[in-house]
Amino acid sequence: MIVAEHLRKTFKSKAGPVVAVDDVGFEARDGEITGLLGPNGAGKTTTLRMLYTLMSPEHGRVTVDGGDVALDPAAARRALGVLPDARGVYKRLTARENIRYFGELHGMDRAQIDARTRVLAEALQMEDFLDRQTEGFSQGQRTKTAIARALVHDPRNVILDEPTNGLDVMTTRGLRNFLRQLREEGRCVIFSSHIMQEVAALCDRIVVIAHGRVVAQGTPDELRAQTAETNLEDAFVKLIGSDEGMLA
Repeated sequence: MIVAEHLRKTFKSKAGPVVAVDDVGFEARDGEITGLLGPNGAGKTTTLRMLYTLMSPEHGRVTVDGGDVALDPAAARRALGVLPDARGVYKRLTARENIRYFGELHGMDRAQIDARTRVLAEALQMEDFLDRQTEGFSQGQRTKTAIARALVHDPRNVILDEPTNGLDVMTTRGLRNFLRQLREEGRCVIFSSHIMQEVAALCDRIVVIAHGRVVAQGTPDELRAQTAETNLEDAFVKLIGSDEGMLA
């Protein structure tokens, strides 16, 4: 389980401080998919970066499975599998070698890595390109490789930043099924998106972020009831106050 409490992050600019995240808090539970939904620039990626220790909040705290991330960031990283917004792979390595390298970084032995690679390659449908050098991979193949290496150590908590961005329809469908499988295994899954279909198709709970703040959170049914809308997209537009940044 991942809990964010009163997170705040600002950045310097020539015009003065810019508040990227302002008092953001939510709980992502085991066995559920929690979606961070918001228009581009809403603060989703900055929030995720604080969750997985790439950034430190100026205020507030993050806990992963009850442990304070600030007090023991190494333990938090061991408990997390992360697909960041920048997901380049090592081009001179094969997909299998990329996965193996990350497994070695986590202290896994060869047998553990090989067994886990087989599981992930089957789940992500990677068998036909697993032993190909990643230079020249399609966007979908790169994303699958990045997800597999992020999950090689079998973490209980998974954070994905816009995992289907730029993918074709069939690859997107495959990744949706993979996320559902992670949920069925009892893992805590968080992913960010600005695409309504992704959130509607996958999420047990939704955290709506706009202008760096949480404007609503709850199940899809709760958000529809809160806004008196039958359509989730209409509810989202009402919650953020505009249709800026939405994709149909």
